[in-house]
Amino acid sequence: MTTMTAARSSATGAPGYSEILPCRPESARRARLLVSTALQTWGFSACADLGTLIVSELIANVVTHTRCRLARVTITRIEDGAVRIAVADTSRSVPTVASPAGDAGSGRGLLLVDALSDRWGYRLHRSSKVVWAELSIKADEAEK
Repeated sequence: MTTMTAARSSATGAPGYSEILPCRPESARRARLLVSTALQTWGFSACADLGTLIVSELIANVVTHTRCRLARVTITRIEDGAVRIAVADTSRSVPTVASPAGDAGSGRGLLLVDALSDRWGYRLHRSSKVVWAELSIKADEAEK
């Protein structure tokens, strides 16, 4: 049985959207759609490609490196011109940036997240972790 919920906006605090997705490769598509839609809604569509690539890598890490059944994807507008993309899972294993061989077919996810985001990190909780990346962006020219 697949569990999927509709995206929800946050009612209080910073504007944001989140969705709970199965820890499966096909969830990356749904996560990209959530991030793309939020960025377009906020007038940041120029950064949609960066945001969707980042969330794809974060989801891929959860699928590859954890045994969790569900992950929560969140995108939050943390201040004017900045967003935080986060993926929470039920693993407490610390994410590490790998150094894959030049011909390796995988292992570059967090290297990409580090290169594409302004900053990234993780927070450990008692029974879970959240890996996040922030983008500083400017509103689309059409909105000015």
